[in-house]
Amino acid sequence: MSLQQLRLLGTPASESFDRITRTACLVFGLPYAAISLTDQDRQWFKSRVGIDPAWMARSEAPCSQVAEKTMSAVIADLAADDGFRDGELVRSGIRFYAGAPLVTRDGQGIGALCVLGPDPREATDAEMAALHDLAAMVMTQVELEHAFGRIDPISGLPNRAQFVADLLDLARSDPGGTRLAVLVDLADTAQLDNFARVMGYSHVDGMVKYAADLMRERLGPERAAYHVSATQFAFLAPVGTELDAYAQSVAAGLIESRALSQFRFIATTVIGLAPFRLGVCKTEDLLRGLHSAAKEARTGGAPVRIYSPAIDEMHRRRFQLLQDFDAAIADPSQLRLVFQPRVDLASRACIGAEALLRWTHPTLGNIGPAEFIPIVEHSTHARAMTAFVVDAAARQLASWRKAGIGVNLSLNISAANLQERDFAERMGQILSRHDVVPQELELEMTESAIMKDTGLALQQLNALAQLGVRLAIDDFGTGYSSLAYLQRLPMHVVKIDQSFIRGIAADSRERKLVGSMIALSRDLGLRVVAEGVETAETATILSDLACEEAQGYFFARPMEATAFAPWLALQAA
Repeated sequence: MSLQQLRLLGTPASESFDRITRTACLVFGLPYAAISLTDQDRQWFKSRVGIDPAWMARSEAPCSQVAEKTMSAVIADLAADDGFRDGELVRSGIRFYAGAPLVTRDGQGIGALCVLGPDPREATDAEMAALHDLAAMVMTQVELEHAFGRIDPISGLPNRAQFVADLLDLARSDPGGTRLAVLVDLADTAQLDNFARVMGYSHVDGMVKYAADLMRERLGPERAAYHVSATQFAFLAPVGTELDAYAQSVAAGLIESRALSQFRFIATTVIGLAPFRLGVCKTEDLLRGLHSAAKEARTGGAPVRIYSPAIDEMHRRRFQLLQDFDAAIADPSQLRLVFQPRVDLASRACIGAEALLRWTHPTLGNIGPAEFIPIVEHSTHARAMTAFVVDAAARQLASWRKAGIGVNLSLNISAANLQERDFAERMGQILSRHDVVPQELELEMTESAIMKDTGLALQQLNALAQLGVRLAIDDFGTGYSSLAYLQRLPMHVVKIDQSFIRGIAADSRERKLVGSMIALSRDLGLRVVAEGVETAETATILSDLACEEAQGYFFARPMEATAFAPWLALQAA
């Protein structure tokens, strides 16, 4: 097994090897020791104590002879040796040398563990036995770190564990130093799944090997690339690289590689860049930041993205909210419903309200629904969230009925709920538990939620309609519904999205569009509700256009349950 196979050349100094060289110094009572690796034309030190520079010419290195012969050597006085009396070691004041070979399992000598001293001397049998034991420890460490468990079997590159270890070693030699890390992400999940499904995983492995070979060629023997996940590779930019210029260079190189790649029609490779400080930034945080940058490149359609702390913080916050939502459902102090009145435009009487979910996080404070609901709706919490809202709404309806308050409630459900085969059945159970008449509840869903799987959605909607629950299309006009499907859906209400309502007072074309939407909905037998009404003028226009209901800040903002009953009484007075 050669140095190239072991991926040792050019790797940074390592504390695990430095411990061995320090021990060798103690055994011999000498100030100098080194683990030297012998390349074609030079001797390079993986670890050294008291020796400078980091390499020397092979012809002047006693360790090269030890490696070639795979035999230990002792030179009592280098100044008296014909081969080394005029060499760099003697000129540096070194007179004594003892070295033990570093030999691979297949018998190849790759270097030596040596000790050196300023004065001529002999080496005892005990000292040499200890040196041989320490050399064996070096090879064990080499195999542990650079051969077994540290090299990916597919790409032949050092893996993530080695990346972590090498960054730790770099941090010891250059604490606080600024470097630039690069992550190459070969393909997104969908591309890989399709590729593997059609061609098989062996072809995915072929793509990985191709990319690994290309990186070896581009980086050269002095710089290492690491295989940090199934189809992701990382490496460090040269020291002193300027970020923006390097980003442009990498982008140009990636575009060129894409054009030439045999996989260009199968996978879209992107790159993430992240500057970091050695010993300050944890490796897992660096890899996460690199992945975030690559993800931004992929979603944004760019070949390269530089890590953005702001975007990363946003994703971390979203992940925290997702993690914490489970506890929120079980904590009455965190989740609650507020209620925004719905008003009949002809009489201006409140005939119902929309129940809206609010979250007071124990450490982050109030979390807006626009932030947390989209996150939860696309997670496994969607079912539990809707169950919480329906249960709380049904409980509130029952409470208001006992108090003599007769209003209907509407609430939102997600696309995930319409994919649950027992959704209608569970809604019926909740209403029955609170003794609520199904007609008092209206479930709102977007056009997009219905169209995600129209067959299953239609099945659930029909079951809900048979139960007696009223159904509404929310944010009408913003989705991609088909009129053919709209006629088939058992809907009762259309809610026109506020983005259309806001401009009707100033824009005649917007007013005509809303008028057409209202007319179409009424022709289909649907009751029309306008969202986002903020002025008296808008309310009047909607009334003239035959819109039946509205909600918005002009009538009332969302309010707590304790405030809703007094507000309702005041409106009726």
